[in-house]
Amino acid sequence: MLKDAQEILKHYYGHEAFRDGQETIMQHLFSGASAIGIMPTGGGKSICYQIPSQLLNGVTLVISPLISLMKDQVDELKEAGIPATFLNSSLSQEEGAERFRAVRRGEYSLVYIAPERLESPSFMNMLRNLHVSLVAVDEAHCLSQWGHDFRPSYMRIPEFLAQIHPAPPVLALTATATPEVAADIRRLLDIPQERTVLTGFTRENLSFHVHKGIDRDKFIRDYVKENAKQSGIIYAATRKEVERLGAKLKKAGIAAGTYHGGMSSDERKEMQDAFVYDELTVMVATNAFGMGINKSNVRFVIHAQMPRNIESYYQEAGRAGRDGSPSECILLFHPQDTRIQQFLIDQSDLAEDRKKNEYDKLQDIVNFCHTEGCLERYILDYFGDPESDTCGKCSSCIDERSVVDITKEAQMVLSCIKRMDERFGKTIVAQVLVGSSNQKMKDFSFQRLSTYGLMKGAGQKEVMQLIDYLVASRYIALSGGQYPVLKLTEHALPVLKNEEKVMRKQTVQPKKITEDDPLFDMLRELRSQLADQNDVAPYMVFSDQTLREFCRFRPKTHTEFLKIKGVGETKLAAYGDSFISAIRTFTEQEKSSVQS
Repeated sequence: MLKDAQEILKHYYGHEAFRDGQETIMQHLFSGASAIGIMPTGGGKSICYQIPSQLLNGVTLVISPLISLMKDQVDELKEAGIPATFLNSSLSQEEGAERFRAVRRGEYSLVYIAPERLESPSFMNMLRNLHVSLVAVDEAHCLSQWGHDFRPSYMRIPEFLAQIHPAPPVLALTATATPEVAADIRRLLDIPQERTVLTGFTRENLSFHVHKGIDRDKFIRDYVKENAKQSGIIYAATRKEVERLGAKLKKAGIAAGTYHGGMSSDERKEMQDAFVYDELTVMVATNAFGMGINKSNVRFVIHAQMPRNIESYYQEAGRAGRDGSPSECILLFHPQDTRIQQFLIDQSDLAEDRKKNEYDKLQDIVNFCHTEGCLERYILDYFGDPESDTCGKCSSCIDERSVVDITKEAQMVLSCIKRMDERFGKTIVAQVLVGSSNQKMKDFSFQRLSTYGLMKGAGQKEVMQLIDYLVASRYIALSGGQYPVLKLTEHALPVLKNEEKVMRKQTVQPKKITEDDPLFDMLRELRSQLADQNDVAPYMVFSDQTLREFCRFRPKTHTEFLKIKGVGETKLAAYGDSFISAIRTFTEQEKSSVQS
């Protein structure tokens, strides 16, 4: 069947060859054997069941956690010419019944369902009259209580599988499974270890960056403006922070939306649709804006606050660059983020052993934020990936910023905290250092301190950023409680004794992800027009990577157009003439401009 699978790959998806791991997985499935695929986001996991669904005799069921993701995938399959449908709570009773009948008639060989659907008696009755050829479990890490996104609804899957006769092969897919989680998935789905297909966690097109002790609001605003033509996601840990950041970006004239669990389902759907259809450039969201993101042209993901663990970070960051084009993943670290995540774990209703597991995972990502080694290497080590080389493109590997000696300024801050008996927070300490004349200074007689006004030449905000840097560099610690106070760590004493210097790199400046390309901009505009005419998301017409290929090769005929990666027969028929004509017009105008 692999030869037939190769033909489907070219005809519908426009690709000449399978990616790493895809062929191995399909060989298992075609022989009737179950398998687990651990592949990075954007690594082509969905093809591993979509192509077999067209070749196996029966219905392929895909258990997927989010309704929005199902709709996106079904719409994208229809654009490629593959019949697919979904069954979930977004459908009316009449719509659901009609789709049931269409599945029975054999109109669809690929059906997406939510895990909650397994509790429906009517659905289970329908299955008794169907031949299920394959069951795919997407986001399979949700099965494991040791995973970062355990979902109780997934626990019904093994029981559900036991009721299907004859037993179909099962394909478990995930992008974020540690060795422990992978073993849990295999045990629950009865998949032998030798049928684990691990392609590695490396995302060649992504670059990872961690920035500490900087003005986060300014960085985000400047970065988004610098990359105004690019689509991006900004994650924050709380609803309040999402609303605050969203309001600031809108005020700066940026087409930004907000998304969090406190919004109604209709509001969330409206925001997500606007983002997917490129009506919004940026989405500011909590992790509620989760696995249902199939948009391929997200060029950057910024974490304005540190997430709870490496798995969440890698999955959320991995929503950048699904089309394979260069993209950036940026984490803006502040020590206060750790306290926020600790509070969220404390307030959760997790069992004590799972809370301990979450605290351990939290420490892992704190260590990630402080490592001076390759960031990608740290992530790969965490997931047990045997790759050993440094990436050469993360903020640790390519940091060429000049270093400034700030020992004198650091001593001023550390000395001030000491003289204030380590009893006050960042704001008060900064006010003492700049020589504020507010009432609190008088109430506590702070103006009598030798450190009062030592940094009066600097602004209060600048001093607070310096304190943030010293906290992030572990010279200062934040105490617990609702109003954290600053305390010196064991690293502060050598600085105060002039035994050690404090060095600080220049503030990082936002840069463009990709250079401007007039032809790319023209084709992107054409893509938006065609998407609007066909009522689909722009990335479903062609990915950014395919548009870049058009710019590079400038196809003039259908034959040349079909050779471009990402162009299948269906899309050639639907969009080929429009793009070929646009490329021809641009090329002629370009020649005319050069001649004149």
